Amino acid sequence: MNILVVGGGGREHALVWRLAQSPEKPRIFCVPGSDGISHLAETANIRVDQIPHLVQFAREERIDVAVVGPEQPLVAGLIDELQKAGVPSVGPTRTAAEIEGSKVFMKELMTRVGVKTAPFKVLSGKTDTLTYIRHRPFPQVLKVDGLAGGKGAFVLNELADAWAALGMIFDSKELAEAGKRLIVEDFLPGEEASFIVLTDGENCVPLPPAQDHKRLNDDDQGPNTGGMGAYVPAPVLTDELQQRVLKEIIRPVLHGMAQMGRPYRGFLYAGLMITKEGPSVLEFNARPGDPETQPQMFSLREDLLPVLVQVAQGRLEGRPQSIEFSPSACVVVSSAGYPGTPEKGKVIQGLGKKETDPDVAVFHAGTKKSGENWITNGGRVLGVTARGSSLQNALQKAYGRLETIQFEGMHFRKDIGRKGLNRPEAP
Repeated sequence: MNILVVGGGGREHALVWRLAQSPEKPRIFCVPGSDGISHLAETANIRVDQIPHLVQFAREERIDVAVVGPEQPLVAGLIDELQKAGVPSVGPTRTAAEIEGSKVFMKELMTRVGVKTAPFKVLSGKTDTLTYIRHRPFPQVLKVDGLAGGKGAFVLNELADAWAALGMIFDSKELAEAGKRLIVEDFLPGEEASFIVLTDGENCVPLPPAQDHKRLNDDDQGPNTGGMGAYVPAPVLTDELQQRVLKEIIRPVLHGMAQMGRPYRGFLYAGLMITKEGPSVLEFNARPGDPETQPQMFSLREDLLPVLVQVAQGRLEGRPQSIEFSPSACVVVSSAGYPGTPEKGKVIQGLGKKETDPDVAVFHAGTKKSGENWITNGGRVLGVTARGSSLQNALQKAYGRLETIQFEGMHFRKDIGRKGLNRPEAP
């Protein structure tokens, strides 16, 4: 069986790693892939936005199942073109991927299907948005409508925060396009969690519930990032709450998307706030999480490949709605300057040797090989991941491996998983 994973970051490295464990021994391609992935999969120099080239590659290599990691090619319609070429794929079509591509669409969908989310207002322009914010109580949340790599949400505690956020949005090349429309919504107090399922459009298999750490620094301080670490399972999502999420959020959304003529197939990621009243949706993503995928893939005790095949073929019906897993944690190591302009080209010490502990893996996100050395090549550089008999054990292993890694300007949070450990129901 020939499998194609589209992407080249830490999330895709984790997916490739998990697929390489399959007893079916598939031939794995990862495009564009990376130097860190190349020992597990065949790679090709095709960017994720080069959709015709990706489809041609899938045809030439007779791909049986394609799995798309990043959101950009999904929103651009890669799945549509793969389906036209007869390539079974795991991911939503362009119209279904709008659930992530447009926050406005997502919020209006929540209203339409009766899913709980924060009250919101759609706005455009710096002046109108600032006027609206000025006349509302703080705290508030400001979000750009389009894709922003996890950096398009701002918590506003005072008017000065709004000035700063709007200045960043309208002055930044990265955010200006995504910020043509804006959302201002009520701030929801509570604890965040990630609930991700694999779905064929009607049936779904939940992955282990996760908790991401979006802020750059300890104690949830500093700017938003793409994610500085994650762990599974997140005890804030009890078994009872998981069933509520499936019943009150996931299934209504899948039904609503189908009714709109946008059937959803692939990874569906619900970013939740767990409030005193229960789960409320902060956002939806149309792909596997990053860095949630790293501990999720490393934690699984069963073969992922048959599940992906069933999703791609639209036949999850009858499959058990559970996957066995072990507690697992990922600590992201970033470069100086991230999440702004990261420093690159720093030599990384502590990589290159085969991992001696089967319960530890280092997933490459922003690295490349230079001669005999590994060097930094992005903002989020590595995802040091471990599994254990408990969450505490997994975290000890991950941080223990981190002590052997070093490069100039490296940064990581030292409190990954702390919220989970402080809960009495911690695994």
